[in-house]
Amino acid sequence: MTLSVVCSLTLDGVMQSPGRPDEDTRGGFEYGGWGIPYSDQVMAAEMGKSMAREGSILLGRRTYLDFYSVWPNRKDNPYTEVLNKTQKYVASRTLQEPLPWMNSTLLKGDAADAVAELKERSDGNIAILGSGDLVASLMPRNLIDEYLLLIHPLVLGTGRRLFANGTFATLQLVDSVPTTKGVIIATYRPASA
Repeated sequence: MTLSVVCSLTLDGVMQSPGRPDEDTRGGFEYGGWGIPYSDQVMAAEMGKSMAREGSILLGRRTYLDFYSVWPNRKDNPYTEVLNKTQKYVASRTLQEPLPWMNSTLLKGDAADAVAELKERSDGNIAILGSGDLVASLMPRNLIDEYLLLIHPLVLGTGRRLFANGTFATLQLVDSVPTTKGVIIATYRPASA
């Protein structure tokens, strides 16, 4: 079983609001939608490969609610059907069951404990989409097996980062694919101690 983080980042590590101007304006963030101009066929093909892997999705509360507000009703996108049909696990201390999006299961209590238990009983791949706070809670417990990072040639200088101050990780590059618009799709795994 592999637990993979899939995340778009700027060169300075910002992950906040790549998809839409209104996606995440916390802290007065004004650069929402920064990832859109960098989409191309290479990125679509690589993300298609990632989506085609059998498995489930793990989301934090904020990302889950944002995805639910957009994806179930989007009929013009090939990812909609995949996202609707895929089993989704949601780490939250505030959401209540039943969750509104089909194939969604609430993970209650401490996120790291719940994910560690999920990894023990799951035999498929699990992809974490976005969900920076969730990722930050899993890193100290060494629960993440892989990072699939879409590194955009852009520096914003502000915004929420995937690797916040105080984060320490040693990673090993295992694959990289450049896109026609300068994005590097890099796959990293934790380096051996």
